[in-house]
Parts: sequence; structure tokens; C-alpha cells
Amino acid sequence: MTYRFDLHMHSCLSPCADLGNSPAALAKAAKAAGLNGVMLSDHNSSRNSQAFALACQREGIEALFGMEITTAEEFHVLAVFDTLAQAEQMTEIITATLPKRVNQPLIFGDQFVVNIDDEIEEQEWHLLSAPTSLMIQEIEKRVHDLNGLLIACHINRPCFSVFSQLGGLSGDEGFDAVELSRNAAKTDWNNKIHGLPILRSSDAHNLSMIGLIWNEAELEAFTVQDLRDALAHHTITNP
Repeated sequence: MTYRFDLHMHSCLSPCADLGNSPAALAKAAKAAGLNGVMLSDHNSSRNSQAFALACQREGIEALFGMEITTAEEFHVLAVFDTLAQAEQMTEIITATLPKRVNQPLIFGDQFVVNIDDEIEEQEWHLLSAPTSLMIQEIEKRVHDLNGLLIACHINRPCFSVFSQLGGLSGDEGFDAVELSRNAAKTDWNNKIHGLPILRSSDAHNLSMIGLIWNEAELEAFTVQDLRDALAHHTITNP
């Protein structure tokens, strides 16, 4: 089956998004944009993924589960899992290693946990925009121990990327792929990524960004293992 997918979008749990990006609204917008595979990747938490799973089921599209983690080195990586339980386990790991600072919504933004009906259940009090205390090698081990994928986020950006923070890839970070933003030229990066496959993501912080970029692959199912195989064989295409 042909999957057109995006693994990086934010809901109202992320302090950089608002209530317009509810899990239900994201799933509906993804379906309208022609995507049939998606993942919600809020900052340092998967607490809106349960509502997202229900919303995707309602829209008839498939979902994976994960988050965008800020490493101790202060760059972003995606953790991608098959199940809510795996994402919840990773959330527990990350939450335990965040600084014990209470979010201040007026300064950093709201962090709403909502249900499928867009009803606010609570405000997440942990400061999700903060880095975890885990270095990249520790995060890599935790993600792969949970049978997930680890992707270096928006490597072309001048902040919060492994290139902006560390100057480049050493080759032993354990990444399964790298992600480029939609305006980056792949030819500028092919010689800098140690042969790793390239994914494209919207990194959507509002609904209008969904569907502006995507990945496409022939997969038996929208699963971590099928994606891992497609990445290994470089059979995923993107604009």
C-alpha cells in the first residue's frame, strides 16, 4: 500500500502551538491534505497521543506515536513508536529527567492535555520546552530498547539541530534517519549525513502547515518495522 506520511506535527500540548491544533483538528486536517499516515510529536511528551489515536481512527488514517525530545545538548530528535504504551513509557523516562520547573503559560505558552472532543483535561505543569538531562547516546539506547526509531530533527536549522549544537554528525549517534525542513535542498546535505536516509516533515505548529511536505513509501503496514526496512533500503521518497 502507498503511504503518504508526516511524522512531525504539534498539538496544543506543545507550548509553541495553541488550542487550534487539537488532536482531532490535526487528524482531520491530515486526512484533508491526503495523508494516510501521521504521528503526533509534541515536545518531550506524548500525553495527547491517546486522543490523537482516537481521532485518527475516526478519520480513517493510521497513526504512530512518539514525541520530539530535547537532548541535554539542546538539539531535537524524534522518537517514533508503534504503540501508545511504548510512547507512554518514553514519556515517563523523559518527564523524570526534565528540570523540576513549573511551566509559566504567560511566558512559555500553554500546554493543554485535551480529549478527542477538544475538551481541556488539564495543563501539563512540567516545562516541556526545557531540555532533558539525557545525552543523545542515552536517549538512543532508551528509544531503541523500546523498539523505536530515532530521527535527527530539522538538521538544516540554525538552532536546536544536531548540526547547530555539535557542528555535525559523528556517525555514532544511532540515528535511523535525518529530517530536513521543507525548504532545505537535499543536495546540500547528502555529503554531510553519513549515508543516512532523509525524511521530510512539516513540523506543523498550525493546521495550514499540514500537507505542505510529506514522505511516500510502499509499505505492507504503517509500522516501525516497515519504516525501518524502507529506510534501510532507501525506498522512501519525498519532494
